[in-house]
Amino acid sequence: MTSKRDYYEILGVGRDADATELKAKYRKLALKYHPDRNPDNKDAEDKFKEAAEAYEVLTDQKKRTIYDQYGHKGLEGTGFSGAGGFEDIFSSFGDIFEDFFGFGNSGRGRSRVQRGSDLRYDLTLEFMEAAFGTEKELKIQKMQVCDTCHGDGCKPGTQPDICSTCHGSGQYSQSQGFFTVRSTCPHCQGRGKRISHPCPDCNGRGQKYITKTVSLKVPAGVDTESRLRLNNEGEASPSGGPNGDLYVFLQVKPHKFFQRSNSDIICLAEISIIQATLGAKITVPTLTGEETLKIPPGTQYGDTFRLPQQGIASLRTGNRGDQIIQVEIKIPTNISKKQEKLLKEFEELDANKFTNRLKNLLKSHG
Repeated sequence: MTSKRDYYEILGVGRDADATELKAKYRKLALKYHPDRNPDNKDAEDKFKEAAEAYEVLTDQKKRTIYDQYGHKGLEGTGFSGAGGFEDIFSSFGDIFEDFFGFGNSGRGRSRVQRGSDLRYDLTLEFMEAAFGTEKELKIQKMQVCDTCHGDGCKPGTQPDICSTCHGSGQYSQSQGFFTVRSTCPHCQGRGKRISHPCPDCNGRGQKYITKTVSLKVPAGVDTESRLRLNNEGEASPSGGPNGDLYVFLQVKPHKFFQRSNSDIICLAEISIIQATLGAKITVPTLTGEETLKIPPGTQYGDTFRLPQQGIASLRTGNRGDQIIQVEIKIPTNISKKQEKLLKEFEELDANKFTNRLKNLLKSHG
């Protein structure tokens, strides 16, 4: 069995240390080894509990006197078994942890101010709405402070009663041998008050569900999986703190003609064999209308052309990307006799041209 370390050594104080020095040393250790700062760190967890146990003993005059005279064995005889788990530590030393994290000296038994819960809303946009931005009206359901009781949960004209179990402290105390163990009051859940005459609109909760319409401005350039936040449009705090936020998750519908690649848009354009061979000017749709595109002679299947700044605006810079046009050459499936004759003549001329080039090549190497 591993022997316990000396409590004065754990806190790094002398045996004559007063309450102020003990608190200062314990604060430093508790902050260093706090579980939120050391997730999944068993060594830090053990040191955190060890410091809490030492502080609990040395700040209790009865326990400290017994420890100074008889050491750890003396405390074992009183039924003291250490600081316990994290919940027991936070319950016993709540005022110290409030100081750590900015809650001030609210005193034990008072509920900490909590932020309201965040909400999620899933919104589907048309392709063009995402490309150029839009404004949407969203109907959301959320918890809001009851406007009848203004959040205290009491029927108008009445007030909450002091909890008869904890007498308003929010802490329930039980004696174990020489010592007193405190825990959250089970009757008022730590609030220190009980409601005898609940508000008829919220049944004493202090909050109720409402349906609210909020306006959302969607910037140009959003895409699927983009997320927008509306501050303070989440649920109300259960303890008088700030509201949560509303997060809007976006899904963008595909377009029948355009595809998106970051800030660029991609589309297909069909041209005939003649246009590909001789070159042409064609009209192509863009996000804002139509543009004329020049197809050079000898264009091949799959060649791409670019229209600068005809794409989608970047969320970061506001600059628009390009429109990329990929060419598809349409092969005719039903031709007239005259067309067939002309194509055969073309093929023959092209074959003769190839034959002549080959003869000239052989002569030059003869």
